[in-house]
Amino acid sequence: MPDVWSDPAAHKTGYASVNGVRLNYLDWGGSGPALIFLHGAGQNPHYFDDLAPVFADRFRVVAYARRGHGRSEAKEPCDTETLTDDLRGLMDELGIARAHLVGHSMGGNEITRLAGTYPERVDRVVYLDAAYDMADPEFAAAIRAFPPHLQAGWPASALTSWDAFRSYARALLPGVEDQRRTEAWMREDIEIQPDGTVRMIAREGIRPAFVAAMAEPRDYAKIRAPALAIFSASFEDVQRGDPGWIAENLEWNRTYIAPWREKSIERIRREIRNVEIVNLPGTHDDLVFTCREQVTEAVGRFLAGPR
Repeated sequence: MPDVWSDPAAHKTGYASVNGVRLNYLDWGGSGPALIFLHGAGQNPHYFDDLAPVFADRFRVVAYARRGHGRSEAKEPCDTETLTDDLRGLMDELGIARAHLVGHSMGGNEITRLAGTYPERVDRVVYLDAAYDMADPEFAAAIRAFPPHLQAGWPASALTSWDAFRSYARALLPGVEDQRRTEAWMREDIEIQPDGTVRMIAREGIRPAFVAAMAEPRDYAKIRAPALAIFSASFEDVQRGDPGWIAENLEWNRTYIAPWREKSIERIRREIRNVEIVNLPGTHDDLVFTCREQVTEAVGRFLAGPR
């Protein structure tokens, strides 16, 4: 039997045709200044289901799926300029003249460009583990040396049923105690077939375009808005696997990721004139789940601060 489930989150789902593409967005409503959440590469807006509602008492809260992600249309080009024009077009479509922007991971590309190119549209920017310099050759070297057992992918056994898929996905987030908080996020990129098997909603054809966009240089120096940069303690879950794997993971992290992370922090500290740095535990992908209270406190305090 097909799986029957409905999203219990208190948001409305909508679609907007902007910049030649149809984008899916989630709207939690709320009153006050607009607050827009933008997910990372390969993710979807339900990543913020457990975080966004916290701010609906003070802000009008929206999250959306960039082109080629979630339920949005998959269409090239996917360069940062085009993706930023998508964001600006969505703001126009929703009647949002100016907004606070929160970007996770690759979302740092669009919020950087929008804040630098259209400063009149941006109040404040929050880099949610999104201020890494992925254009740095040191990052490319880290990816080339990536430990094979950390590579993402779905084994055939995980696609035999929704329960199998969910169990496998939850094992990748060991720090999340209440896994119900990740349900909609995990479901967004799959389809459950009539026979109960799971099919990934493939967007492989435009994946190279997003890989190229992630590596585009960012011009932080143009940002005039106040900025908050939150960094997780670990870019990957390097404690995953048997002892031999963990030793290899830790060596990779020490050699490649730790120096690149510190270099990224120093760069934004140097180039953004008004930036606050916050370091939190957790890893890149599970940050909003394992550190929800700390993220909420840091972002809420920052957005309420003086100009």
